Amino acid sequence: VQLQASGGGLVQSGGSLRLSCAASGGAFSSYSMGWFRQAPGKEREFVASISWSYGRTYYADSVKGRFTISRDNAKNTVYLQMNSLKPEDTAVYYCARYRSATAWVTLDRARASSYDYWGQGTQVTVSS
Repeated sequence: VQLQASGGGLVQSGGSLRLSCAASGGAFSSYSMGWFRQAPGKEREFVASISWSYGRTYYADSVKGRFTISRDNAKNTVYLQMNSLKPEDTAVYYCARYRSATAWVTLDRARASSYDYWGQGTQVTVSS
């Protein structure tokens, strides 16, 4: 399984970006997916997750109402639309695949340890 993240860049505060994560080598539609981020000197933190079926979503409080996760199973791609960006959103963003097929467990969907395959990361920088 390979995950290729793209779409990062430099944007001014209040701006928008859309990240994409293209998956290959696995049954994409059977797996829930997530986005995480890691800022310099900080631990990796959960951003958003989307279930394998029905497109149910879950967000970190810090991005709720500003970010939207979605998926296109025909394209084996998961997206993260980021609006109203703030300087504190600056980080490397990673997409990841939930460890178990046809599952999305409420208690652990925000834990990095619940995801087994990770993309290489894409840098998002928000200037003030």
